[in-house]
Amino acid sequence: MTRVALIAHDDEKPEMIDLVRAYEDLLAGFDLVGTGTTGQRITDETGLDVERKQSGRLGGDVQIGAEVAADELDAIVFLRDPLTAQPHEPDISALLRICDVHDVPLATTRTSAEYVLDGLARDTE
Repeated sequence: MTRVALIAHDDEKPEMIDLVRAYEDLLAGFDLVGTGTTGQRITDETGLDVERKQSGRLGGDVQIGAEVAADELDAIVFLRDPLTAQPHEPDISALLRICDVHDVPLATTRTSAEYVLDGLARDTE
């Protein structure tokens, strides 16, 4: 089954919820994993089941990176706030590096996330 990680900085969580709602039918057929707060918000606001890792500040992004290294993830959507990210929020550099090493797509904007999800949809047809 296709497995996708969902991560969002605090200011991007509403955008993540909007994206998930727009792709809810597709995502319902995927195995979803997320950092603690993002995963909880997605479950609470959409009803989709999300395997929750630690919050980003506690290492959830590192746990997701480990799944990339173990070839357990097909893609990551990490909606980040490049201008006002807080020190407690997950850093993208380690995830970007591990995704590049393992050729796993990492979307950081709504538009790139839509392209990745549309591509995954084609792969599941």
